Amino acid sequence: MNTIQLVWKNLSRQFGSVFLSILLTAFGISILAVLSITGESFEKQLDNNSKNIDLVVGAKGSPLQLILSSVYHIDNPTGNIPLDELDPLRQNPLVQLAVPLSLGDNFKGHRIVGTDSSFLSIYETSIREGRIWQNNFEVVIGDQVAKKQQLKIGDQIHSSHGLSKDGHHHDEHPFTIVGILKHNNNVTDNLILTNLESVWDVHGIAHAHDHEETALQKELREREEDREETVKAHLHHHGEDLEENSNAALGTSGKDHHDHNHDEQDQHEEEGMFVKSIGADMVKQNGLEITAILIKYQSPAAIGILPKMIDQQTDMQAASPAMESTRLFSLLGVGMDSLAILAYVIMLIAGLSVFINLYNALKQRKYDLAIMRTLGASKGKLFNIVLLEGLTITIIGGLVGLLLAHLALYYISNQTSQSADFIEAFRLHPKEFVFLCVACLIGVLAALIPAVKAYRTSIAGTLSNK
Repeated sequence: MNTIQLVWKNLSRQFGSVFLSILLTAFGISILAVLSITGESFEKQLDNNSKNIDLVVGAKGSPLQLILSSVYHIDNPTGNIPLDELDPLRQNPLVQLAVPLSLGDNFKGHRIVGTDSSFLSIYETSIREGRIWQNNFEVVIGDQVAKKQQLKIGDQIHSSHGLSKDGHHHDEHPFTIVGILKHNNNVTDNLILTNLESVWDVHGIAHAHDHEETALQKELREREEDREETVKAHLHHHGEDLEENSNAALGTSGKDHHDHNHDEQDQHEEEGMFVKSIGADMVKQNGLEITAILIKYQSPAAIGILPKMIDQQTDMQAASPAMESTRLFSLLGVGMDSLAILAYVIMLIAGLSVFINLYNALKQRKYDLAIMRTLGASKGKLFNIVLLEGLTITIIGGLVGLLLAHLALYYISNQTSQSADFIEAFRLHPKEFVFLCVACLIGVLAALIPAVKAYRTSIAGTLSNK
């Protein structure tokens, strides 16, 4: 009987205690692997998704929620902001890119994002196949969307209301796929992109097409023009009355009448400007809204100016992806560190269990080891047998632990939003081999003392006591 057969036979005779040791090792390894892989993947995605986004502007609320919904697409938006806020930001000399986002629908968990071509620029991506949208209800899908849903150019999809795939289906407004993005290893792989007008049309929001005025805008513009004409006519008529009165008045200087005329005219001009301002504001507030604006700075000087200006001078809030991501990771880090400590404790207990198991088994097998020595087995062979027993327990435990870890990662991946699917559940990571080596080392250390004891087994003493 060779060494491997002897090791397996010895372990099978102590199935209960060996199974417990394997289970403890597996739990420790699986926790460490899950924490390491999710942490590494999460941190990598944080960097990839926010690489060129210096600021996110959105509705007042939680800054972290704004970042999670607009950059990572794993939360609900804080609300909507007027579309009219986009142009002033684009014209700001501190801003290089301002990208509008309009959220609200999804397709089987993949978020449909209303935006424009600047979205491709800020994420440094391009069309792998097909073209960008040119008309309403044309979409460009991410690489992973095409693979997971088995979609191709020319296919039609129906969106669901809200950010959950269980929402109301908009069957009356199908989207046609006209392009597929290249693989970018970021959130764009799991998104569906279209123009802003398509998102508004799906929800029945009236808007201007090809710079055509909406009915509301036209009505307000005409009302403003009527007011301006009324003010001008009143000023002209009032000016003639003042001139006639000045010529007829006695004892009053021409200069006094001129000054009085000028003051009256200024007052009415101010009234006219006030009316015009109200009309312009009413035309401006046309009801069109977007969810957020992604901003890339023109220069580092914007860091200390733009966020403060937006927070103080508008009804919106500005959130920094870098700051909020660091805050999020620090919050998660506390829990992850605690779980890592727990995993190390479990591994330590597993090593102790292996040691106790082998040590007790050695006491029961003293006579067997002495007989093996008399049959020609060397001290080194006895040492190797016990060492291999400890190594076998922890190797099996380590492999089972890695399998459990990947099953857990698969479960986590299925529970997260399709748009935030950043975990590759069944891909081998380099750190897994490190964890397996750690398990082997624990097995060797735990078996070392029993192996030395087996090595020192006295044939004469053991047999004489028997």
